[in-house]
Amino acid sequence: MKLPFSLFVGLRYTRAKRRDRFISLISIISMVGIALGVMVLITVMSVMNGFERELRDRILGVSPHVLVQDYSGELKDWQQVENKVKENPQILGASPYIQSETMYRHLGLSQVGIVQGVLPEKLSEVSVVPSNMIVGDITDLEKGKYNIVLGASLARRLAAGIGDKVTLLVLTQTKVSLAGVTPRPKRFTVVGIFDTKSEVDQGLAFVHMSDAAKFLRMKDGVTALQLKTEDVMQAYDTAFIVSEMLEGDYMLSDWTRQHKTLFNAIDMEKKIMFILLIFIIAVAAFNIVTSLVMLVKEKQADIAILRTLGASPGSIMKIFMTSGVINGFIGTLIGVVLGMLLATYLPDIVNWIETVFGVRVFPQNVYFVNFLPTELKQSDVIQIGLWAFLISVLATIYPSWKASRTQPAEALRYE
Repeated sequence: MKLPFSLFVGLRYTRAKRRDRFISLISIISMVGIALGVMVLITVMSVMNGFERELRDRILGVSPHVLVQDYSGELKDWQQVENKVKENPQILGASPYIQSETMYRHLGLSQVGIVQGVLPEKLSEVSVVPSNMIVGDITDLEKGKYNIVLGASLARRLAAGIGDKVTLLVLTQTKVSLAGVTPRPKRFTVVGIFDTKSEVDQGLAFVHMSDAAKFLRMKDGVTALQLKTEDVMQAYDTAFIVSEMLEGDYMLSDWTRQHKTLFNAIDMEKKIMFILLIFIIAVAAFNIVTSLVMLVKEKQADIAILRTLGASPGSIMKIFMTSGVINGFIGTLIGVVLGMLLATYLPDIVNWIETVFGVRVFPQNVYFVNFLPTELKQSDVIQIGLWAFLISVLATIYPSWKASRTQPAEALRYE
């Protein structure tokens, strides 16, 4: 199989030994630099993807993806709404709840938070709380027993454990006595503690919806119907479709209204980190420029001879571009392979370091995760690889163009 003239000569220049070994050293350094830049960029992006995934799963695992509410503040026909919205294949689960701000009290300790009255059998359809119970079970919330399940951080702040009586004070429910108007208290028995390792554990608690309805004096209605969608990132579009399905005056909202700023900040950090780390690859690509400039100086006589034999300036330019592009391609390929391997096995490496040296890289009392999460995305790998290769190609243009401008007479004057 015959190769094109420019490619054939370019490959020969790439494989040939240099008279000046310093040129070969710079070529190797350029490949190593690009490989390291690509490897680091893939690894960092994978780690940031992992943290974003953990944050999304832990926050949105508790927060509703979509909420269906009534403008009156009380959704009375929630059963009909539930049956209707479940006709949409994007809706994986639905759970009604009654919610109110409250103050928790136990052993003289107080904490402001939110109490939700839920149906235990339906909560598992939309929330990760039932699967994150560290003590007790969500099914222990029995109707009429006035039991309560606390978040782990909330339980610690109240010094409350299983079997303790926690008093709830709701400001909207008051009683008149000789002391004046005071919130009406209600004592609940702690039957479970959950730990989602997110901020919601600090002030959220669950009771049975029937008990909450009696305590908050709600009859047949609920505060809202929370929905879980198949694709949480498409919750806004799903909410719009559900709103068209429902016949009536309902108010729908999705998680982006509450947490959009947080995830936008994470996305911005990823973009800034990508731009900063791409400069590492750009710096490594300058070594390609240096090595090609020196190669052009070394091959002045060869260029002159090729021009004399009829090689066009475009062919000369392609010859040296081939040499530089091959270095960039090899460096990018090595970096992609190493980056994928490092991103895949980085959690195991960190665990090994923690075990061998007895240190905690991510202390649980400081970070919301106690391990290093990674998520390798194919789109990131392709994007990083293409950018690295493109920078390598651009780095070859100027020295190759200078080589094509070489005049044979000038180059052979002192030969």
